[in-house]
Amino acid sequence: MPGVLMNEINKKNFRRMKKRKKRLIVLLVFLMITIVLILIKPRAPQPPNSVKTVAGLEAYLENLADFGIPPGMTLVVVKNDSIIYSKGFGWADMPKKIPATPETVYHWFSITKIATAIAILQLQEQGKLQLDDSVAKILPFFNVQYPSATSRAVSIRNLLNHSSGLPDPMFRLLRWIHYEGDPPVNQTALVKKVLPDYSKLIFEPGEDTKYSNFGYMVLGAIIEKLTNQSYENYIRQNILETLGMNHTDFVYTKEMEALEAAGTNPVFDFSALAVPFVKGSLGSGISGKNIWFKRFYNDQTPPSGLIGSATDAARLAMAYLNKGELNGWRILTEQSVTTMTRESHIKKKNKPDSNREQGIGWQVHNKDELMPEHTGGGLAFHTMMRLYPDKNLGFILFTNSTKREARRILNLAATLDW
Repeated sequence: MPGVLMNEINKKNFRRMKKRKKRLIVLLVFLMITIVLILIKPRAPQPPNSVKTVAGLEAYLENLADFGIPPGMTLVVVKNDSIIYSKGFGWADMPKKIPATPETVYHWFSITKIATAIAILQLQEQGKLQLDDSVAKILPFFNVQYPSATSRAVSIRNLLNHSSGLPDPMFRLLRWIHYEGDPPVNQTALVKKVLPDYSKLIFEPGEDTKYSNFGYMVLGAIIEKLTNQSYENYIRQNILETLGMNHTDFVYTKEMEALEAAGTNPVFDFSALAVPFVKGSLGSGISGKNIWFKRFYNDQTPPSGLIGSATDAARLAMAYLNKGELNGWRILTEQSVTTMTRESHIKKKNKPDSNREQGIGWQVHNKDELMPEHTGGGLAFHTMMRLYPDKNLGFILFTNSTKREARRILNLAATLDW
């Protein structure tokens, strides 16, 4: 018996050593890949410290597009109810030789959250909800684990400004996609299915803020419950069609197909390591410095599902800057715009002196002047919408790359006198 026991102990020790060896090998391989990527990664053109003219800004954007990361981008500037600048740079689809233009169609990704927040404010205007209503009042299946027995219930406002305490399924989003021909995903059914995995709150509601795509998935379910229609149809009818956003949808319409930008990811970039973990066969080939992706859709549409042109996004920005109205068509009351722009801001608990706050939908910067903005990022596309409400000025930049150049570009663009 002692001999048998020793054999079992030796076997267990051998298995542990084998597992440690495997982990060490994986770690070494990862480190080697990291070192190689650092050594061979192409160096992008550095942005100038400032630009004095639009031509100077364009020269930098053309250099970036020529470099190929991002391969294509569209910049639109709005002021006083008008598009005052719009131009595409580089390639919407390099393998197919389709140039980027002002009408090129990109995934919006998380800028979609602005449309979702607008929809919630519309429902408040209609008397169907109040922002401080508890989520469980509308969605009885919303059972979450609170930090204490005295915790306040998660409210709709908490979802809107990411102060609910709900975690973010960041890495699972790589699996929550589908492809052309797959059936659409019912948002309420998806929330019900995955809620148990994200039901433990990481802080007391309202006491901190942490970005949560899942929180906006729950907002989509609220919209479906109160309107008795799909989230996508509500957004189409009450925002997209109202504002004449004819090249924006949750699917590629026939009008959008000829304008489609293909998403990319730089070959020599850390983010390329995530591509093999994406559900299905996302990549369609390598051209230039990029992996080019085939068409795909996000399963979770309320936080990230819109697809459309920067000029369409400009129409949304103009309506917002014009206190909720564009060309006689209103999507929000002036009070609702004020609520989204200037109220319910919350700072991260560990950054009380930060100039950046999380508002309703928007991330709000307020150092020298009020500046709401939202980025959209992930594999294949990177986007940004930034507003300067006190100047009635807005910028929209859409790119078909994972590389996050948008903030640098808009920082430069904002220094010009538009």
